[in-house]
Amino acid sequence: MSIFFTLLAKIIPLYFSVFLGFISTYLLKCDKETIAKILLYILAPLIVFNATISVKLDLQVLFLPISFFIFSTILAFVLLFLFKKIYSDNTANLLAFSTSTGNTGNIGIPLAILFLEPKLVDIFIFSILASILYQNSIGYYITAKGNFSAKESIKKVLKLPVIYAFILGIILNLNGIKIPDMLFSYSEFLKGAYAILGMMLIGMGMEKFRSSNSFDIKFISFTLIIKFILWPLATLIFIYFDKNFIHFLNNDFYMIMFLFSIVPLAGNTVTVATILNVKPEKMSMAVFVSTIVSLFYIPLVLYLYMN
Repeated sequence: MSIFFTLLAKIIPLYFSVFLGFISTYLLKCDKETIAKILLYILAPLIVFNATISVKLDLQVLFLPISFFIFSTILAFVLLFLFKKIYSDNTANLLAFSTSTGNTGNIGIPLAILFLEPKLVDIFIFSILASILYQNSIGYYITAKGNFSAKESIKKVLKLPVIYAFILGIILNLNGIKIPDMLFSYSEFLKGAYAILGMMLIGMGMEKFRSSNSFDIKFISFTLIIKFILWPLATLIFIYFDKNFIHFLNNDFYMIMFLFSIVPLAGNTVTVATILNVKPEKMSMAVFVSTIVSLFYIPLVLYLYMN
């Protein structure tokens, strides 16, 4: 029970940010599209650049974001094919995009700090580049394709600065160039701003819940099953085969991978849905429900994994 209450204390402030987002739109009439653009075009590229240039690169460390990015990409296109048989509109695109990633930043990082050693926390943060890059490239393309042609969607992806921030960070890292010490504290402020605004955006999307058909039980059920059953199951299968046959990673990396797989839906999916105008209210509700479920789900699966 101590694990549960410790985790609960870490997550509760996130719900306060969701509430602030709801108030800012409902009472202050703030524009959620502006916040979404700040997250996507300013904060995300800066965070990606900082993490990419700072981490010590080796094969095991590189394997984590690369493997998760590939898994997310394959899963997204498979789910898009399947959901197109169920939905005739862009709901299929939104489902495929959102369930192939997770909230590895706002919830994943506190989990990593709670359960991992400091050096492993840095590796976990580097691994979440897989989520950020997927959400801002392949995921963005799949979601945009619900409203735009393939050519138009690719053009939109190529305009995203996070891709170029990642490439620049890798180039500088490989050449031994690091961020000056005086900017370290500023990078922490960026992470805090990204976490708070990202969760606020979920609350801002809830402002229209009462006037739209946002609570779609079938949509939410699909997201929960894929995120909370399929993701950890696929990760455990990989861990089993690597531990018994391949022997490429160790138990520390297994724990990083498992934490990565059990987080709820990503708040950034609301950002993309808002910018592309693909049912952002429905996406906000699904993210909020999955975050509530994760309060009870995460302590349970961690207990089972550790034992």
